[in-house]
Amino acid sequence: MNYRRVLVQWLLATLVAPVTPLWAQEPRATGTGAVEKSAATPKSHRMPGKEVPAKAFVLVGAGDIASCAALEGAQATAKLIEGIPGTVFAAGDLAYERGTADEFSRCYGTTWGRFKERTMPVPGNHEYNSRLGAAYFDYWGERAGPRGKGYYSFDLGSWHIVALNTNCEAPGVGGCSAGSDQEKWLKEDLATHANACIAAYGHHALYSSGLLKRHALHPELRDLWRDLYAAHAALMLAGHEHSYERFAPQDPDGHLDDKNGIREIVVGTGGRSHDPLGMALANSEVRNADTFGVLKLTLAPGKYKWEFVPVDGVEGFHDSGEGTCPSAKPAN
Repeated sequence: MNYRRVLVQWLLATLVAPVTPLWAQEPRATGTGAVEKSAATPKSHRMPGKEVPAKAFVLVGAGDIASCAALEGAQATAKLIEGIPGTVFAAGDLAYERGTADEFSRCYGTTWGRFKERTMPVPGNHEYNSRLGAAYFDYWGERAGPRGKGYYSFDLGSWHIVALNTNCEAPGVGGCSAGSDQEKWLKEDLATHANACIAAYGHHALYSSGLLKRHALHPELRDLWRDLYAAHAALMLAGHEHSYERFAPQDPDGHLDDKNGIREIVVGTGGRSHDPLGMALANSEVRNADTFGVLKLTLAPGKYKWEFVPVDGVEGFHDSGEGTCPSAKPAN
């Protein structure tokens, strides 16, 4: 073999080959047919440069997850997450009962904590039972957004995702009503993403058919919904109620709006326990109160698919469907 010729050919190929910067490389393909990038980070921490649009991204998760008193539910839903590549949303009440550092380490950390580097969390009310949420912000660091505030946004392909702190009166949050710190931030954030498909999530739901109405209904979130509705948001995800419920697209006042409404999905099914449901609210389409599982969203340009994946496999409760972004333009 002419080693000198081989060496010269290798050097020439290396020198003339185009170099693609890391931020412009194609996302890797997953085994599910979707196209994935590494886990998202809050907007203020994203790498600069033009992003290559992906065909589809997966956002998967739930709320109300790990109870140190009974970890079986969280262990079961963690097995589901393990088999679903994508960005994980953790919709609050992650470590019961008080959200202490010990509970995050022993209980959340040993279950859903395995996916920490691809998880985008929001706090629930139980996180504030310990030192005003300090253990939550210590555990997540920059992944939780600005310390004390706990709200932030990030992008998945052509979708803009907003993570809200629905503990409106918690120290540092600044409220949820019109003119509050969080509401002003949300309005400004949405204004800079006018052409994106938009999804949001937080711990509490504006609407839910939970049996105890003081627990199920949170009208203090209506002004945040008004901003999302004005921006033509497609989806709002929540937990708090330990059940699954999907609503038809509706406006902030609960009126059916198939054209421009927000589809709310309550998925407090991460493993803690089950809550009973009461009489179905208007526009409630699907409900279940006895199944742990996760919600898998497949986000593509101008459209989305949802699938509730239960821990008990093919025999368990399922829900799936698809929708379009209210302001979506035809995909190229």
